[in-house]
Amino acid sequence: MTQAGTLEKIMRNTDGNSPGGASPGVFSVTSGKGGVGKTNITTNLAYCLARRGKRVLVIDADLNLANIDILLGLAPKYNIQHVLSGDKTLAQVLVRGPGGFQILPASSGILSLATLDEAQKLFLLSEMEEMAHDLDFLLIDTAAGINDNVIYFNLAAQERLVVLTPEPTSLTDAYALIKVMTANHGIDRFRVLVNMAGSKAESMAVYRKLAMTAERFLGSVSLDYLGFIPMDSKITGAVRQQKLMAELFPDSRATRAIDGLAGRLIEEYEKSDGTDDNFFWRGMLNL
Repeated sequence: MTQAGTLEKIMRNTDGNSPGGASPGVFSVTSGKGGVGKTNITTNLAYCLARRGKRVLVIDADLNLANIDILLGLAPKYNIQHVLSGDKTLAQVLVRGPGGFQILPASSGILSLATLDEAQKLFLLSEMEEMAHDLDFLLIDTAAGINDNVIYFNLAAQERLVVLTPEPTSLTDAYALIKVMTANHGIDRFRVLVNMAGSKAESMAVYRKLAMTAERFLGSVSLDYLGFIPMDSKITGAVRQQKLMAELFPDSRATRAIDGLAGRLIEEYEKSDGTDDNFFWRGMLNL
């Protein structure tokens, strides 16, 4: 399909909600920095949502440096490269994760995917449109940094979950991402999740630093505190086994926090009746 034809198809199908009626909740999990636990949070959150009966798809949006399949000990035969080349449909490359959620794997070492071109973006739009009605939640695990792909997927989401840790560099990089999204793209609402915190008091101190900095330099940006994931040694043990912490240690402090987050997101989604018209492709059309 040509780029113009793809766009025309998308526009026809976004006059209302997704083909099945309700649109899924679309969340990017992002930070501007690596090493803050985005992938662990995304995959464990997907597991908890799926265990609560929700249909969940996770996109590994670090498109040329795949890590979700490694984290989970998976060996997918196909990945997003095969979708963007037209060799496979998105549905054909999805792999099943623990608990029943689905994963769109990224590729490894394909430099051309470090920045999607406009035709690739539109083609991915078309593929996502085809399966929207089969999802309740779409979670996007963005790459580190503030490159074009990171911005692209953050703009595509309904909600941006910015992950922080108590490390000063985490706060600096998260602020940089928020600044770019606000100043360059007009995004003024973010959700803030503090990971690896020793206590609620520590997590609130980290959040307040970010909020005060944003208020001082960015004006009316809204940063909603979403909670915190406590430091938990069981996370390291799960990573070493290439298993999810929520699967291996369902009663751990961190698992309980992530499951609580899943419950809140489901409650929000159900209150909105899943009819938010800013689904994945709608945000992309404004890029």
